[in-house]
Amino acid sequence: MTATSGKLIKGSTGDWEVVIGMEIHAQVTSKSKLFSGASTAFGGDPNSQVSLVDAGMPGMLPVINEECVRQAVRTGLGLNAKINLRSVFDRKNYFYPDLPQGYQISQYKSPVVGEGEVIVELEGGRTATVGIERLHLEQDPAKMQHDKLPSQSLIDLNRSGVALMEIVSKPDIRDAEQAKAYVTKLRSILRYLGTCDGDMEKGNLRADVNVSVREPGGPLGTRCEIKNLNSINFIGQAVEVEARRQIEIIEDGGQIEQETRLFDPNKGETRSLRSKEEAHDYRYFPDPDLLPLEFSQAFVDDLKAHLPELPDQKKARFVADFALSAYDAGVLVAERESAEFYEAVLSKLSDKKRDGKVAANWVINELFGRLNKEGKDISGSPVSAEQLGAIVGLIGEGTISGKIAKDLFEIVWQEGGDPRAIVEARGMKQVTDLSAIEKVVDEIVAANPDKVEQAKAKPQALGWFVGQVMKSSGGKANPQAVNDLLKSKLGI
Repeated sequence: MTATSGKLIKGSTGDWEVVIGMEIHAQVTSKSKLFSGASTAFGGDPNSQVSLVDAGMPGMLPVINEECVRQAVRTGLGLNAKINLRSVFDRKNYFYPDLPQGYQISQYKSPVVGEGEVIVELEGGRTATVGIERLHLEQDPAKMQHDKLPSQSLIDLNRSGVALMEIVSKPDIRDAEQAKAYVTKLRSILRYLGTCDGDMEKGNLRADVNVSVREPGGPLGTRCEIKNLNSINFIGQAVEVEARRQIEIIEDGGQIEQETRLFDPNKGETRSLRSKEEAHDYRYFPDPDLLPLEFSQAFVDDLKAHLPELPDQKKARFVADFALSAYDAGVLVAERESAEFYEAVLSKLSDKKRDGKVAANWVINELFGRLNKEGKDISGSPVSAEQLGAIVGLIGEGTISGKIAKDLFEIVWQEGGDPRAIVEARGMKQVTDLSAIEKVVDEIVAANPDKVEQAKAKPQALGWFVGQVMKSSGGKANPQAVNDLLKSKLGI
């Protein structure tokens, strides 16, 4: 697979290309842990959701959670990846206080999901395809807390044993923009599937980013891994900072050492954590307490048959069915909640084909713009999909004009209520009576003979008259009727 060209970084000796691969750790949406029945609910008291298996007690045997397997397979299908009907759990051995067993149960040579791909949208309508190397299941370690006591660290085992999907990309990403777009798209797919909530603030989606630099088209350089990035913006910043650090070292005659680093967003720098371990350092071997994981093709086919419509499919349908631009469709499908809101608006329209584009404009420009201005998300919108659908429907039927619709939107935002009832009660209907409109047109034409001559010579100037008539009528005149009358009166 050929990676999409990215933005080159200019150094003192020439241009440099960044090569990026990612390991995304996504917490599986499941009520219980990967190998025990302990709860995965967020926010419990420390060490209140821990089984004997999670605590690494002697003689405790892990039992695989079938729902976690189903979620991993569904994710693989959503990534257009190969599903392996047979996979093996391994022990990844290392000693750290947050790992009570002294090893992590993971998958190494035989993961549950093989190669796949993610198509990401970039600026200017460009796309990039990022290859997926593998997806494997593993258990999360515990959480260490260093700020509770002055001289001791505490360990909360609530997270110990929670199921993770580690999604490993190929080194196909070429700049910070692509890196951010990849994580954004991957998180969107996971949310549509319902296999991970993607909440990075809670640590439910974390990224390890491998960064190296090279002369454009040259051999791969030595990579450094930046651990535990929990923000899409931080991912972009860390890539830029680390790439420039490596370029400066190489241009000064030094060499890059393969290592694990941390990103400090406050200082805008990465710093060394430890030398990078290789696979042999972990002494992987098949877990003797777990049989190989095997399932049938029928199991996979049934999961595939019940997958939801994913972002790319939904985007293509919006473009085809409602004449949306690729950009507008992309904005609507970026988050599942946004797409669901738009489709709920459509469900209130009698002519979805006719009004679909108008509905998209109102959702994106009016609703999203107002929500963003007031720091709200779509779940907290004062205007419901039913109410917005009624407003768009009134426009499509010719009952109200676009200007009146904006006034109506403001009333609904502030006061609530049924838009159709508000229009009736407050006399907001658009004026379609030609005789009433004609009277206003005649008055404005008679008062502006110089503008009349300009419009006859240059028909584009007709817009001035339309604006004056709409202003005089308080925005209630039907714009199309106004336009037609003016053309007739002026002989255009």
